[in-house]
Amino acid sequence: MGRSARQQVIADLAALKQEFSADFMIVNVENSAGGFGVTPDIADAVLAAGADVLTTGNHVWDKREIVNYIMKEDRLLRPYNMVEATPGNGHIIVENDKGQRLAVANFITNLFMAENDNVFTSLDQFLGKVRLGRDADAIFIDIHGEATSEKTAIGFAADGKASAVIGTHTHIPTADHRILPQGTAYQTDTGMCGDYVSIIGMQPEAAVGRFRGIPQGRLEVAKGEPTLAGVIIDTDDATGLATAITPFRRGGALSQTS
Repeated sequence: MGRSARQQVIADLAALKQEFSADFMIVNVENSAGGFGVTPDIADAVLAAGADVLTTGNHVWDKREIVNYIMKEDRLLRPYNMVEATPGNGHIIVENDKGQRLAVANFITNLFMAENDNVFTSLDQFLGKVRLGRDADAIFIDIHGEATSEKTAIGFAADGKASAVIGTHTHIPTADHRILPQGTAYQTDTGMCGDYVSIIGMQPEAAVGRFRGIPQGRLEVAKGEPTLAGVIIDTDDATGLATAITPFRRGGALSQTS
């Protein structure tokens, strides 16, 4: 969320990958350019820092120059269930130096969001096409949306068919990280990388003014020390299902994880 968090992620990503012995790193970048969208230069920088796949959400098109970029860079995803003929791709399968295959899919929910194809129908289509074990050794789903109930329902719809279903969009980390009954790791929202002395990453004064109906200037990204928020997923090499899910929070105003 904004420059300071973006710079911190870029600076720390390689070290975090080594610290956690991560086989793959996924970063949601949809608010990385001043809080609204992502630019080609930013996407390139995050990929160069060590990210394997970049996901987005409803702000993916906020910077017009990203349209041509996303048609050439398959590692930058837009939501899978955007209408047919939308530029870019909603999923990718990447392979690391060990030969491990990770499928990453990006979906956007329907409740309280702009109109897109039905997320459950699209999810079924994707999971029918990309099978755990056959097509990928692990499957990660970024589910971008507002309603906690809808995101939880998507987790159960994918349970046993995906390694992890992790929510984004609300910018607030939830405390419901767990492994669902059939082996899929789930969290309703992993939170933002950004300054939490803010209102979802924006300076409080203008945001409060909007709620009061009293204009206080344009929304600006908060510039204090960012908290890096994320989640670590461990999977079984034999099944691709999750064996552990561990929240990650470091720096800034939120309580820290080890």
